Amino acid sequence: MTSETTAPAAAGSWKIGGLALTRLGYGAMQLAGPKVWGPPRDRDAALAVLRTAVEAGITHLDTSDYYGPHVVNDLIREALHPYPEHLCIATKVGARRTPDRAWPAALSRDELVRAVHDNLRRLDVPALHLVNLRMTDTRAAADLAGPFAVLAELREQGLIRHLGVSNVGAEQVRAARDIAPVACVQNHYNVALRGDDDLVDRCAEQGIAYVPYYPLGGFRPLQVDALEDVARDLGVTARQVALAWLLRRSPNILLIPGTSSVAHLRENIAAASVELPDRALRVLDAVGTR
Repeated sequence: MTSETTAPAAAGSWKIGGLALTRLGYGAMQLAGPKVWGPPRDRDAALAVLRTAVEAGITHLDTSDYYGPHVVNDLIREALHPYPEHLCIATKVGARRTPDRAWPAALSRDELVRAVHDNLRRLDVPALHLVNLRMTDTRAAADLAGPFAVLAELREQGLIRHLGVSNVGAEQVRAARDIAPVACVQNHYNVALRGDDDLVDRCAEQGIAYVPYYPLGGFRPLQVDALEDVARDLGVTARQVALAWLLRRSPNILLIPGTSSVAHLRENIAAASVELPDRALRVLDAVGTR
């Protein structure tokens, strides 16, 4: 197995509405400047990453208008508009950026309505394919119900096609489903951080996609000896092993690894065809229990 570009279709797809999302997608957060603020270091390179992702067959892009802020959505529009019919652009609302580069909650009705319209305008689309409501410091169901109901109203108005929730617990997922259909859950999860194991399985039973953010560890890459050991045995990279494990973990898991490098994008895409033998799976499955 090499790190040559391999079509993400090798990992299969997951349908949300009429769109088939490749299980290996692309998260665009890292296209902004340091700390997800301001313009990219290399604008041409950022545009190239987006175009390469779509040319490679990826049909699932993840973004938000608070990345930059505004920077990443502007890049997506410049690189890809008019968009291919099969492309799903998922975005997030529920937070905002402040001059000190913090990420405070933005969950009032006015903030959510404005965020949806900002995404519509920046991406230049008549309706958003998928909007995730990002919760921040609470996992109480009551705190999610009001904001999610606002997004459900916007969905009824035709501004949003599908809804998801992010950074949530099982009770919040249930509360959201009582209000409107939930297409996906986007939480922090990877081979070393396995607190959502039960939620992954529950979502699979309910036909809900599970989209782990920071699948490679976030701003601090995963440092797990088992990943290095398995990667060495298979002749691939530790990043590819981490992504391959997630794809194997459950068929409802959709990946959105981010990068600002075409080379790293190609490496991530190739993870879709990495096969993990049983001995490797035993080693990796044990990581989250140590």
